[in-house]
Amino acid sequence: MHKVGAAVTEKDAVRRILDGFGLASNGVLIVHSAFRHFSRYGFRAEAFIEALMDELSHGTLLMPVMTWRTVTIENPKFDELATRSETGVLSEIFRTKYATTRSIHPTHSTAAWGRHSAFFTKDHQIGVTPCPPHSPFGKLCEFDGHILMLGVGLETCTAIHCWEEQVAPDYYIRPLSEAVIYDCRDRHGYVHRVRARRHQRLNRDFPKFAATLRQEGKYREGAFGDGAWQQCRVVDLQETVMAALAKNPAATVSDMV
Repeated sequence: MHKVGAAVTEKDAVRRILDGFGLASNGVLIVHSAFRHFSRYGFRAEAFIEALMDELSHGTLLMPVMTWRTVTIENPKFDELATRSETGVLSEIFRTKYATTRSIHPTHSTAAWGRHSAFFTKDHQIGVTPCPPHSPFGKLCEFDGHILMLGVGLETCTAIHCWEEQVAPDYYIRPLSEAVIYDCRDRHGYVHRVRARRHQRLNRDFPKFAATLRQEGKYREGAFGDGAWQQCRVVDLQETVMAALAKNPAATVSDMV
């Protein structure tokens, strides 16, 4: 394992991050990332991923590998093995070198490794919204999943879209009349014809939900050099967001004009 500043290895770093929050070796973890600050500190992406896999030796590791910029109305084609992730270098390395499955969805696919990888990634293409209950994001609460954000914050948390869709789909998702038909080829060569709506372009403010979790002691955060990390349980975040949405269906949108 590679040693970096103050003799901290990637394994040391991952253990420090995950310890103290109740994530067992058979748990479920989804990681959102912008890894450049961790790279500057000396961490290697491959070693960091392998350290996460070691800690989840009997569990499941997921990373969003989304493609909304490249799989578009003008280019409505997705390939499970060939279409690159747009959500950071860590997710692309995970997708190509470690993940065993990837959900079939033109804009919001997720890669997975571990015990329940097939369960999390199957059936995402069924339905017409980006993050339905049977998507990997919707299934996280079934296994008391955890969210880890490396170099990013809750602004990247795709699971919140799932709860938006449950409460006010027509506010957050473009009309069904604007749904696009995509050709999505899986790793076995089968092409799925997927009809999908896209998100409305709204000025969202997901990070505001971290304040409530911090006050309740349900939000952990720290840093290695400039590489900040944040972590919480999915069920805690869901409870906070859904309570806000119950009061105001537009609660995830920024108050700033």
